Amino acid sequence: MLLLVDLDGVVYRGATPVPGMATLLGQRVAAGDTIVYVTNNSRWHRDEYHARLAGMGMPVSPDRIVTAARATALVLTEDGAMAVPDDGRRPTGGRPTAMVFGGPGLARELRDVGLRTVAPNGHGLEAAPDAVVVGVDFSLTYRRLTTAAEAIRRGARFIATNRDPVYPAADGLWAGAGSMVAALAVASGREPDVVIGKPEPRLFEAAAESVGEDPRRAIVIGDSLATDIAAANRLGARSVLMLTGVTTRGQLDAAPAAARPTAVAEDAAELSRVLDAMRD
Repeated sequence: MLLLVDLDGVVYRGATPVPGMATLLGQRVAAGDTIVYVTNNSRWHRDEYHARLAGMGMPVSPDRIVTAARATALVLTEDGAMAVPDDGRRPTGGRPTAMVFGGPGLARELRDVGLRTVAPNGHGLEAAPDAVVVGVDFSLTYRRLTTAAEAIRRGARFIATNRDPVYPAADGLWAGAGSMVAALAVASGREPDVVIGKPEPRLFEAAAESVGEDPRRAIVIGDSLATDIAAANRLGARSVLMLTGVTTRGQLDAAPAAARPTAVAEDAAELSRVLDAMRD
């Protein structure tokens, strides 16, 4: 089976692994399942996620991690979104340029596919970026927000890695990239041109394509009805909701039938039983 496994709230919460997940995922790999870790969090590069997951004892290799940052970079190059003609806006022509309103991992993923990156500051604005790419930004300031909004008003495309309002950390829920996207949408006067992450299906599609699989045959394991399960339902894939992250039992009970997962698990032990029952 192909398992598309979310990270925040499923594999770990902050720096704390979810109990039993390392053992369970190791057993699934030993049984022949393919695991791709998928996350809307765009702050870190895949190499950093690999080190973190390996340090927690999870079965992982760098090519089995697809972040919203990585998927955004691939989409921007593969669909021609950044292959815009030099219309005089770039001072010196050259490579397409992205202003990164987000973390260092997002900027690095974009550079990995050949894009030039600039920061949301005066020098970045002078570079006349072709796009403003938004992820969770731990360096968020009024000036960075103002500059990114001005770049969009001047004609840059507005690209959102995801619209998660929050994500689970060890000490509670932290503001997610969606909070930055919402602020930028208000400040710039328009909504994003492209959203890559969940609940849009493109992230899961990229993850399945990375291992040559049909995303509709995947089993999505996530902790959010609004993102993980919604994206799985859009794809027509099966899903398991883990009650170890942002979604509560009360929220699940109140959800309409169309928004529900295929199955639910309270913890790793129950997830193991659910996956055994779902095996093709």
